[in-house]
Amino acid sequence: MYLACLWVAFFGYVAALSGCALLPGRAVAGLIGACVLAFALAPPLLSQDVFSYVSYARLGAEHGLNPYVDVPLDVPSDPSLPFVGRGAGSADRGWQDDVSAYGPLFTLATYPLAPLSVPAAMWTLKAVAALSVLGLAGLAARLAPARGVDRRTAAVFVALNPLVLVHVVGGAHNDGLMMLVALAGCGSVLALREPAGGAALASAVAIKVSAAFAAPFALIGTARRGRLLAGALAATAAIAVAAAAAFGWHALEAIGLAGENQAEMSHYSVPSTVARITGSDPEAVRVAALVAYALAVAGLVWRCARGADWIAMAGWAALGLLLATGWLLPWYLVWLLPFAALARSGPLAAAAIALTAFQLINRVPL
Repeated sequence: MYLACLWVAFFGYVAALSGCALLPGRAVAGLIGACVLAFALAPPLLSQDVFSYVSYARLGAEHGLNPYVDVPLDVPSDPSLPFVGRGAGSADRGWQDDVSAYGPLFTLATYPLAPLSVPAAMWTLKAVAALSVLGLAGLAARLAPARGVDRRTAAVFVALNPLVLVHVVGGAHNDGLMMLVALAGCGSVLALREPAGGAALASAVAIKVSAAFAAPFALIGTARRGRLLAGALAATAAIAVAAAAAFGWHALEAIGLAGENQAEMSHYSVPSTVARITGSDPEAVRVAALVAYALAVAGLVWRCARGADWIAMAGWAALGLLLATGWLLPWYLVWLLPFAALARSGPLAAAAIALTAFQLINRVPL
């Protein structure tokens, strides 16, 4: 029944994309607001990751430990521990005995939640996820006219995607916040505010390193690269000082942990699926996919340097990353959606919709 509802939501999403340009802007905004609110008020859906955010905040702020060195199990009496995911097989990562894989800016931002009760902290993070998605849709709509895209279509493309509603809002994942900051950086670059753009892009990476895919294309796409680099370096330096004071240099290990994820295979990643269908060695398929992705990124960078639209190139890079990674989770699709919404590329938008359909069953309890 749950999966049937998801498929109904998917076809409703496709229908909304087809007809939303004919509706009044207020009606579209109201629909987006109502859907996001509904999933914001739902309990955490299909993931316990939000409780790991709470647990890492409490490790640092309440217990004086380092979330990049210590793990939730080091404080067995902490009230958040029973809610932190233990892992239930190869497709689920357990965070009880693992250090944080999130960026230092996000970790520091969650520290004020530590004195709250676990439910209050969780609902705060759900509100942040919901507001991030609304902000992402609003920013996409704001950037759309200059990109030759309908405002309403851009907002619907991002916010009403069922994976975004169920997993980013419903699951309170920080990928929505990461992409809001990253898209703000891209918007600043498009508006010729390169220092602010560089600072925002660096901040997005400091929330979650996955945001790094967009930065090379923004750098190549602007004529004033020195200004963007200056903003990025200034923000990086400020974040590094704060992170070093709070965590030492252990926060850099989050990058390594994120890289280690690529050595794992989630059941519904594209390489894992290809390996199952063809009977191939999953590790060989994973490595081949990453090599192909590296070559594809080189080609996209070359095209961008020769004048291709850098927003579209970043979107194709995001798509390639999602197709190549061995560790694919449904909320990762929000990495792609804002760029696909603004790229003026029918094939990229179609690929995003197709990947949504492919990932619809991911993490659904069967």
